[in-house]
Amino acid sequence: MDKKRFPFLRSITGTIPSFLRCRAALLVLPLLFVCNEARSADKGVEHTHVADANGTEVTPVGINERLGSRIPLDIVFRDEAGRPVRLAELVTGPTIILPVYYSCTNVCYNLQWGLAQVLPKIKSRPGEEYRVISVSFDENDSPQLASKFKRVYLTAMHAPFPEDGWRFLTGDVENIHRLTDAAGFGFQRRGRDFLHPSVSLIVTGDGTIVRYLYGTTFLAKDLALALIEARDGISGTTIRKIVDYCFTFDPDQKTYAFNLLRVSATVVILCTGGFLLFLVVAGRKRTQPPSRK
Repeated sequence: MDKKRFPFLRSITGTIPSFLRCRAALLVLPLLFVCNEARSADKGVEHTHVADANGTEVTPVGINERLGSRIPLDIVFRDEAGRPVRLAELVTGPTIILPVYYSCTNVCYNLQWGLAQVLPKIKSRPGEEYRVISVSFDENDSPQLASKFKRVYLTAMHAPFPEDGWRFLTGDVENIHRLTDAAGFGFQRRGRDFLHPSVSLIVTGDGTIVRYLYGTTFLAKDLALALIEARDGISGTTIRKIVDYCFTFDPDQKTYAFNLLRVSATVVILCTGGFLLFLVVAGRKRTQPPSRK
């Protein structure tokens, strides 16, 4: 690099002995590799599709992630008592949405049962700081069936949980598809049953999708971090930035992983910068003439 164009380099490098310059270079070079690896750590999400006997794709069954998009909150469903309720009345803060159908005795049952086992371990207050909503994508499910399963899963927690903290909704075909299409949730009816993915959506108070959690088992850590991502307000934004920096959602493992590479690179950069600053300051002190009295 031309020192004539960058005169400040002469003042810096001139105060550092040659052997210290070599050591500093050895510290800086590995950072190029570390930062490059950190940039290439992102991975995509695979989706599942259903084909007929001729190999022609029929209806996509799976998740087309739409992070950052909003679900329509003007959709009207029926609650456990059969009363009409708009999503905007329920999605008022961080919300966990479970697309299920209540007559399912396998995946949907395990999904909601697994969540019921983990919710008591979350420190956030249900009904105040977050809410859970199970939404049936089977238009034949009734509010009576929704009420029955609400009692089942609230009892399964073996811990106090507010009635308003977990709502169970049913609806008609049009409103169901408005929600599932906005969420990128693809399903297909097979007789009385359905082909569908097993996933939970985490949305903010304005309906913005911030995370998809896959599978029927949950980690309290994953739920807590996802709810932090969905939290609104200044403090929530600050915490969310810290979470995004230190943790990365692994789409393959379907969980949050501590980003050791990124954090380590940051520590190395800070330490190297501090060391170089020390060399510059120490070099300037040595070159200053002694003061005359």
